[in-house]
Amino acid sequence: MTARCVMVLGTTSGAGKSWLATALCRRYARQGLTVAPFKAQNMSNNARVVAGGEIGSAQYFQALAARAEPDVRMNPLLLKPESDTRSQVVLLGQVDEGLSRTPWRGRSARVWPQVAAALDELRAQNDVVVIEGAGSPAEINLKDDDIVNLRTALHADARCLLVTDIDRGGAFAHLYGTWALLDERERRLMRGFVLNKFRGDAALLAPGPQQLQQLTGVPTVATLPMWRGHGLPQEDGLAIDEPAAQPGPAGGRGRTTVAIVAYPRISNHDEFQPLFALPGVRVRWARSPAELDGADWIVLPGSKHTSSDLAWLRAQRLAPAIAAHAEGGGAVLGICGGLQMLGEALVDPHGIDGNGPGLGLLPLVTAFAPDKTVRRTQARFGPLQGPWSALSGLPVRGYEIRHGRTAQHAGMALARVAMAQGLAWQNAAGNVLGVYLHGLFEDPALLGALFGSTGPGLDAVFDGLAAFIDTHFDAGVLDGLIA
Repeated sequence: MTARCVMVLGTTSGAGKSWLATALCRRYARQGLTVAPFKAQNMSNNARVVAGGEIGSAQYFQALAARAEPDVRMNPLLLKPESDTRSQVVLLGQVDEGLSRTPWRGRSARVWPQVAAALDELRAQNDVVVIEGAGSPAEINLKDDDIVNLRTALHADARCLLVTDIDRGGAFAHLYGTWALLDERERRLMRGFVLNKFRGDAALLAPGPQQLQQLTGVPTVATLPMWRGHGLPQEDGLAIDEPAAQPGPAGGRGRTTVAIVAYPRISNHDEFQPLFALPGVRVRWARSPAELDGADWIVLPGSKHTSSDLAWLRAQRLAPAIAAHAEGGGAVLGICGGLQMLGEALVDPHGIDGNGPGLGLLPLVTAFAPDKTVRRTQARFGPLQGPWSALSGLPVRGYEIRHGRTAQHAGMALARVAMAQGLAWQNAAGNVLGVYLHGLFEDPALLGALFGSTGPGLDAVFDGLAAFIDTHFDAGVLDGLIA
């Protein structure tokens, strides 16, 4: 078996590659084909635990859409930014400290054999491999070292779609400019242009698509309408750049406003996507004290660099606003890095993350260890009080990705242990809860306990994406890509 490879390239970041690749995975899987996703290199602090380690969340969701078991070959190289100039490198699911210290331009040659081998194995085991590119394939200053886009496309002899965000403006120039910067071998891989996020009368696009095809020989095969509510989590930080307040549908037990603090190194923010679809829940990304006003809950999410994000909280005057909310009895939830921030101190003897004082809302101390905990976890909440009491005794599933090891502060009154195995604690008043498990809001039982409703499941989201592209692509195009 040698899979047909369909690749989604983009003219820019945020053009729509990830969701289109996800839609293709489900669309081909619904035809009874064995399908696998692939992205040679992903740069994201949204990651999921799979067999063998961790991969980018986008490929995790694409695997679920393809009805395949996620594994590390689907995203062999994951870069997790820790600052503007430094990333932790994860190769085939495991942190590679040597690669993390290697300059970017020297890294590609070292990792390409493993990346190519992972792709070849997936091709040998599946009917179709849906490949996602990264950024733009025509960044001429980076092209010699770019293994994510055209090097992968040529290796797989992929049939490529080039997608652009027409809502930004300049879509035809983006498409033509990208095509013009490719060489002849690369141009031959291009099977269609896709206009994404279109609003208005599609008839007004003429004669643009026709003229573009005359210039390039590549047809425009789809004009996809703007669709904000598809339900798929955003891959990177784009979601938190959208409007600050996003209300869920009306109904449910009553209006609950959840403010999620969006610090610079936020990680795993995709786990909050289910909240956006819940009746009676209003979700707000918060970067200032004013955006915490009126919130029922404040959530401190995961962080790829806890000490620097904690310093940012203080610089933005968010720390006293969070403390005031907690002291007034408001609900505060910390997840992973957010749990670490809620404690008294961060201790870093190995230079992993950084030292610093915590927010002091839980009597805990976190020490950072060189080895990284990466695992799926099943646990059960113990007796809880206050706004979290509905979770008492509830079994949950989630995942852990962390260097931190957290324990009670020896010189302070003990917190209530909210979950065994050092996974969660609650303050004496009951309104502050810290949990090490990611993915809790993807558990329907937990959503039902807290909000009385669960929202649509991921399978419905994937089916909706597949139906959407079937409706808006030209007839025969998607089947022709794998013919």
